Amino acid sequence: MTWIERAAEAERAVRTRHLARLWGVPGTVLGRSGWPPTPADRLHRRWNYWWQAHLLDCLVDAQLRAPTGERVVTIERLLRAIRLRNHRWTNDFYDDMAWLLLALQRVAEVTGLDVGGPAAELSAALRDGWTVEAGGGIRWHVRDSYKNAPTNGPAAIAFARGGDAEAARRLFRWMEDRLVDDGTGLVWDGVRGDTGELVDRVFTSCQGVFLGACLELSEVEAAERTVRAVASHLAPGGVLRGAGGGDGGLFAGILARYLALAARRLPAGPIAEAAARLVSDSASACWDGAARTPSGPLFSPEWTEPAPGDPRGHPARDLSVQIGGWLLLEAVATLPA
Repeated sequence: MTWIERAAEAERAVRTRHLARLWGVPGTVLGRSGWPPTPADRLHRRWNYWWQAHLLDCLVDAQLRAPTGERVVTIERLLRAIRLRNHRWTNDFYDDMAWLLLALQRVAEVTGLDVGGPAAELSAALRDGWTVEAGGGIRWHVRDSYKNAPTNGPAAIAFARGGDAEAARRLFRWMEDRLVDDGTGLVWDGVRGDTGELVDRVFTSCQGVFLGACLELSEVEAAERTVRAVASHLAPGGVLRGAGGGDGGLFAGILARYLALAARRLPAGPIAEAAARLVSDSASACWDGAARTPSGPLFSPEWTEPAPGDPRGHPARDLSVQIGGWLLLEAVATLPA
């Protein structure tokens, strides 16, 4: 089975198990937070705005892989459901809004759907999140001064893709100056805006979004440094490490997306090859460890460990974990066979 075929299987699994109408409203579809779904999941009471943004992004990946009119309809219905469930396009978390803006940009590019209104609204909200505390950067939350890579990284990518290289470069420079560890090259999580104190937690997703910003701005040296840091510190045995369920279920998949992009965009050589190898080795481990179900593969939150046959009570039931695996397989499917 090719990686393209495996990516299609991952899409089938997520769509079969997790996608359902929002509150029974015709013309909507939303990702249920868990499978098998609880009564609360069926009613979409648990609301994970940014998980839905990545679900949207994966549908765009699938449309690039094998375009169909039916999938465009699904994308339209998901957009309608996100707006209905959230009551508005914006959100109190700036990182959430950056993720949805990135997905909307790709929706417009790949499907031609008109999403200019919500994209402009989200872009304006992100610009409002910039403050001078801690040397600049966009806040994580509207009522919190904390500033982190998971907000500023995707915002920088979105601004660059939207044609505002100056704003993108300002965010990149802030991350480079404030968050990159001189010793390892890894990107720390963030800084407290009120004190400037560094929060030295390391997440795979932070490396991914910083890498993505580097690539959009042609910061080749910083991009290559980040790939080396990931290979040295965050991929034991060559496989990207997991971060459990919940939000962490998406972290390694995010990094895989931008590693695949690095493999395609960086100058040919050992670093581009290392990026591709991290993605392909992670994908092999993820696929080999997946549980086989009638609806398709069920992925483990830790790609080097087997997924349970019955995910109840296990992080593997989270939509985030399954999108993370799907995201990884779409990423590897973009690499040369």
